[in-house]
Amino acid sequence: MGKGEVEDRYTQDGTTDLKGNPCVKKETGTWKACPYILGNECCERLAYYGMSTNLVVYMVTRMGEGVATAANNVTNWAGTCYITPLIGAFLADSYLGRFWTISIFMMVYVLGLTLLTMTASVNGLRPDCTNGIFCHPTQGQRSAVYAALYLIALGTGGIKPCVSSFGADQFDESDPIEKKSKSSFFNWFYFSINIGALIAASVLVYIQTNVGWGWGFGIPAVCMAIAVVFFFWGTPLYRNQKPAGSPLTRIAQVLVASVRKWKVHVPEDPSLLHELTDKESAIVGSRKMEHSSQFKFLDKACVETEEDKTVILVSPWRLCTVTQVEELKSIVRLLPLWAGGIIFSTVYGQMSTMFVLQGNTLDPHIGPHFKIPAASLSIFDTLSVIVWVPFYDRILVPLVRRITGRERGFTQLTRMGIGLVISIFAMVAAGLLEVARLHIIRRDNLYDSRDYIPMSIFWQVPQYFLVGAAEVFTFIGQLEFFYDQAPDAMRSMCSALSLTTVSLGMYLSSLLVTIVTNITARNGKLGWIPDNLNRGHLDYFFWLLAIMSFVNFLLYLLIAKWYNYKKTADDLEETKLGDAYEKH
Repeated sequence: MGKGEVEDRYTQDGTTDLKGNPCVKKETGTWKACPYILGNECCERLAYYGMSTNLVVYMVTRMGEGVATAANNVTNWAGTCYITPLIGAFLADSYLGRFWTISIFMMVYVLGLTLLTMTASVNGLRPDCTNGIFCHPTQGQRSAVYAALYLIALGTGGIKPCVSSFGADQFDESDPIEKKSKSSFFNWFYFSINIGALIAASVLVYIQTNVGWGWGFGIPAVCMAIAVVFFFWGTPLYRNQKPAGSPLTRIAQVLVASVRKWKVHVPEDPSLLHELTDKESAIVGSRKMEHSSQFKFLDKACVETEEDKTVILVSPWRLCTVTQVEELKSIVRLLPLWAGGIIFSTVYGQMSTMFVLQGNTLDPHIGPHFKIPAASLSIFDTLSVIVWVPFYDRILVPLVRRITGRERGFTQLTRMGIGLVISIFAMVAAGLLEVARLHIIRRDNLYDSRDYIPMSIFWQVPQYFLVGAAEVFTFIGQLEFFYDQAPDAMRSMCSALSLTTVSLGMYLSSLLVTIVTNITARNGKLGWIPDNLNRGHLDYFFWLLAIMSFVNFLLYLLIAKWYNYKKTADDLEETKLGDAYEKH
C-alpha cells in the first residue's frame, strides 16, 4: 500500500490533522498517539472518582444535608453525569469533532473542580463549622457547590463519549494490523480508567477523611489539569475525524421520506436504490454502507420515483441515499442490545448499595485495631479489572484466536454474553453469602444485635471480583461493539448511548428496591429489605436479580442470533488490501 493510497483513504474517511490536511499513517495515530489519550483518561477518572467517591459524606458533614437528602442529591448528580454525554456526543459528531469537543469540555471540567475546591477552602465560600463538626452553610455557599458539581457533570459528559472513540480513531480499519490493535486499545482504555479509580478510592478518600476537603478536592483539580496537559501534548500525533452535520437531522429525513413514500414499492434488486456513484459517501467522514434486508420499510426513503427523476436536485427530505438509510438501521439494530445492558448495569450498581449494606453487618476487622469500611471493598472490583484486562488481552485472546481463527478471539457479541453469564454468578455469590449470614444469625439468635456478625467482611471479595470480571467482558465489549457497529459519522453518539445504560441501571435498581419494599412490607411485615437486615431477606433480592439476569441473558441470545453486523461498501476492497499487505 503506497503513501498516496493511504492519503486517499484518510481523505475519504475525513481523517485529517487540525489544519484539515489528510493524515499520513506513518506520521500520526496508532499506539504513538495513545499514551497521551490513555494518560488523559487515567487522570480524568482519578479526578472524577477522587471527588465523587466520598461526595455524600461531604454533603452531610459540610453542607448540613440529611443522609437521605444527600444520597438522593448525589444519585441525581451521578445520573446526570451519564446523561450529559449525549450533549457532548451530538456536538462532536455534528459540528466540533471529537478533538475540539474534548478540549472545550475539559476546560469546563477544570473550572468546575476549581470552584468545588474553592468552596471547601476559601473563606466566604467555605461554610462556618462549630468545633469542625457542625457546619452552617448559607444558601449562596450551597449554590456555589451545586454550580461546581453540575459544571463537572457537563464537563465529564462532554468528554466521556468522545475519548474512547477518539482513541479508536487513531487506528485505520483498512489496515489489518491497526484493526487488531484497535481491539486491544479498548482493553487498555478501561485498564487506565481503573488505575485512576484505584488511586482515588485508596489515597484520595484517606486524604479527604484525615487531612481535609480542601486538599481532597484540590488534588483532583490538579489531576484534571494534568489530564489537559497530557491531551494537548499529543496533538501533532492525532488523527481527527471530520464532523458530518447533525445525525438527528439525517435520521429525521429518512423517517419523513419513508412515510411520504409509504405506498411506493421497494425493488427486489438493491442496486436500483438511490446511492451516489462517487466513491465517497454523501455524508462527510463516513464510508458507504452496504444495503441490508432488515427494516425494509425504511428502504422506501431511497426509492427513486419518476417524480424524483424529473427534479435536478431532490430534497433529502424526499430522497435519501442507501448509506443514510443504513445509518438509521444500524441504530435500530443496536437498541435491543443497548436495552440488555441496563439489567447488567443494575447488577453493577449493587456494589454501591446492597453490597455495602450487607458488608456493614459483617466483621470488618483486620487485626485488633484496624477496620476496613464496607464501601472500601469496591477496591477488589477495581483490582479484579486490573488483573483481568492484561490476562484477557495477552493470554486469553491469543489462546482463543488459535481455536476460533478470529483476530479478536471472541466475537464482540460472544464477549458481552460471557460477561452477562459472569454477572449471574456474581448475584448467586452474593445470595449464598447472605444465606450463610442469616444462618449464623438464626444459630446465635443475633436478630437484634448491634454488633458485627461473627463472619469476616472479606467473604464479600468473590462477588466483587466476579463483578470486575464481568465488566471486562461486557463493559469493554460494549464500548468496542458500539464503536464498531455505529455509523462512521455517529460514533460519539453511539458511545454516549452505551453510557446511558449505567444511568438507567441505577434508576432501575432504585425502582426495584421501591417495588420490592412496597410489595413485601405489606400487612405489617418487615419485608425483604428492612432497616434491620438481620430480620430481612436480602438473599431474596439477590435471587431476584440473578433470575432477571438469567432471563436477560436468554433474550440476549435471541437478539445476538438475529443481529446482522454492519457492512461497509468497501469491506471487500479492504479485505483484498489486507491480504496484499500481509503477503508483502
